[in-house]
Amino acid sequence: MRTHAKQVLGACAKFKVGHVRSAACASKVFERARQTWRTRGLRCTVRFDVVTTPKPPMKTLLIATLALAAAGVAHAQAYNADPTHTFVNFEVKHFATSTLRGRFDKKEGSVTVDRAAKTGKVDFTIDMASVSTGVAPLDTHLKSKDFFNAAEHPTAKFVGDKFVFDGAKVTSVTGTLTMLGKALPVTLTASNFNCYDNAMLKREVCGGDFETTLKRSDWGVSYGLTYGIPDNVRLLVQVEAVKQ
Repeated sequence: MRTHAKQVLGACAKFKVGHVRSAACASKVFERARQTWRTRGLRCTVRFDVVTTPKPPMKTLLIATLALAAAGVAHAQAYNADPTHTFVNFEVKHFATSTLRGRFDKKEGSVTVDRAAKTGKVDFTIDMASVSTGVAPLDTHLKSKDFFNAAEHPTAKFVGDKFVFDGAKVTSVTGTLTMLGKALPVTLTASNFNCYDNAMLKREVCGGDFETTLKRSDWGVSYGLTYGIPDNVRLLVQVEAVKQ
């Protein structure tokens, strides 16, 4: 039980004590006040009223705690990547002459974003055997041990949990890209980001265009470096994700 004590002092100034553990505690506080008044030559009539307030039941406290916890995560929203508007493309110079382009046709991912707290997480998986350049023999070579070794390492995975915002817009995502059994830090920078209400899906859709440049040798892909195939690969990710 918690006790609320109120002191009424007639001609003297009103003296209040907030919440104390018991009436006995209140009496000790008032006794100290009496001693102070006596030293000042004051004679005061002292009276205090005690009102006891029961502690809220444990169940009420538990419900309140859970409600507060739920409020803390209420702004975190989950989104799933729309495969018809999500693509992972790459570019690499061909002997410093033209640009070779390709993409991965199979991919899936999910995103959780809290725009109020400026936090988020993305989990994205790429099927490495789905690489497509429009040239079948080149696709076969890229799937081999010289490059992606898709038979032994069928997927690449990006997990990002460091989001940077400019207002409500995501400007970059930093995380880890695991490819060929090796995990290294990667930052994807947004050249565009937006959210809109999709009239057909009747849901919010968020996404944008992200890019980074990778050194393929960092993941152990060194084929052709000695005779002119560049190390740097430009990675471009177009993504739109539907709110769940």
